[in-house]
Amino acid sequence: MGKKGDRGAKDKVAGVNLEEEGKNAAKRTDQHGEEEYQCTGVLEQDFNELCSRAGLNKIPKVTVRLQSVSNLFPPEESDTVTEKEVPASLTQIQSKYAYFQPCIQTELEHEDPKSTREIFMRGWKIEEKMLGVFSKCLPALANLQAVHLWKVGLTDLSLLSLIAILPNCPNLKTLTLEGNPLAEGSFYRLIGEESTLAHVSLRNNNIGDADAMLIGQALSTLKSSNKSLVSLTLSFNHISDLGAGYIAEGLRLNRSLLCLSLAHNQIGDQGALKLAEVLGPFALTHTEVVERRRLLLEKESQERSRSPLRHADAKSSERPSSLISNTTIDKLQAAKQSKSGSKKKEPSKKEEKAQAGTAGGGGGAGGPALAPAKKEDAKQAKKMVSTPEQKGVRGKGTKSGAKEKRSLLLELEVIEPTEIVNPLLEQAEHRDGKVFLPGNRVLINLNLTWNQITEQGLKAFLAAMESQQQASKAVAGAKGQIGLLRLSLGVSTTLLPAVGSRI
Repeated sequence: MGKKGDRGAKDKVAGVNLEEEGKNAAKRTDQHGEEEYQCTGVLEQDFNELCSRAGLNKIPKVTVRLQSVSNLFPPEESDTVTEKEVPASLTQIQSKYAYFQPCIQTELEHEDPKSTREIFMRGWKIEEKMLGVFSKCLPALANLQAVHLWKVGLTDLSLLSLIAILPNCPNLKTLTLEGNPLAEGSFYRLIGEESTLAHVSLRNNNIGDADAMLIGQALSTLKSSNKSLVSLTLSFNHISDLGAGYIAEGLRLNRSLLCLSLAHNQIGDQGALKLAEVLGPFALTHTEVVERRRLLLEKESQERSRSPLRHADAKSSERPSSLISNTTIDKLQAAKQSKSGSKKKEPSKKEEKAQAGTAGGGGGAGGPALAPAKKEDAKQAKKMVSTPEQKGVRGKGTKSGAKEKRSLLLELEVIEPTEIVNPLLEQAEHRDGKVFLPGNRVLINLNLTWNQITEQGLKAFLAAMESQQQASKAVAGAKGQIGLLRLSLGVSTTLLPAVGSRI
């Protein structure tokens, strides 16, 4: 009976495996009964094959992007380009008509067709079927780093399909989506908390204040923040003072963004004041203070669970976790020195007694006249012997104490893992019953050219930069806390007609 039961179980398992293999085989076949296409990493070959299988009649051509003339010819030959007889009329006609045809331009890392680094698509609508083709061929490009889209007719729904492709391209860090307004303003989904993009450009997309509010919330909120975005371009849009305030709110707790461009918008002095306020020390709101206390309590409980002995000497909850109590190290060092000193002083006392005995024996033989001189010689010998020994004991004691201290520090550094510090846990200052944070000192480049900023907004930025300089001098050696290095105000459309301020 046992054997029959085992056979039945094995048959059931085999049947299940056959069903799974059949399902997998069905997945590998399309509607025409052909096996699923395996991408080779050559974009032109994969794209054409996938488009034909998807039933697309008009397939855009995949071409290598033409470089500038200075790159096509060496420097010594650039002056003689006009002398070369090239069929200019034919090339001009071909480029004129090819420019309006849908195509995909690529830039290669080197001559290998599998080394596609950047992709450019301009002036033709990308539909859902085309996005399905891209979802299969783009992840096969191992060197793909950037995708540039200009006037491709994406909608809010098709943008979600594009966002779903991005995690499958591990090296893709740059996305340009320009000249593509969205009805619902879903641009903020590109820079969410789970986004892996480092550079995003959203120029000329009719982004208004409502869209800026969503973008600011994507940069950071009280519970979440973007940790991968390095540069964000929002130029040539319709962001006013209200939208600038929303973006400033997003910069309060964001510590990844380095470059922000808000050029060619409608930002005035009120928006400039809000942006400048974030760069300098700012007061926390009531909800932020409550969240800060909760994070401090949570951090303290975690540290106590990791090393309860170390927190026995802690005096405050805001004390940095990486520091240890110097009293414990000093006690260990003093005990080490006392033990080593007591051990080293015992032989010196025995030598003194031996020298005194020899001196006394010599005095009895030679008479009392020679006793004082021998006693003085014994004292001098005692000094000569004891002094280097004492120096050696002290030197060894300090060395052992330093080694002990280093070993303790290394042990504590190994125990504590490196974690991303929440901006609310930064060193705060208490003034007038409020809690002040040092401000955003991670942003190093801010572009506000061609807005409506006057001298009032300029003074606010100067004050913020002065406070950043003072803070950087007070806290030397802080990693990643540099402060604003470049502020571009350019030419304003109102009261700064002749001022080009690049600080």
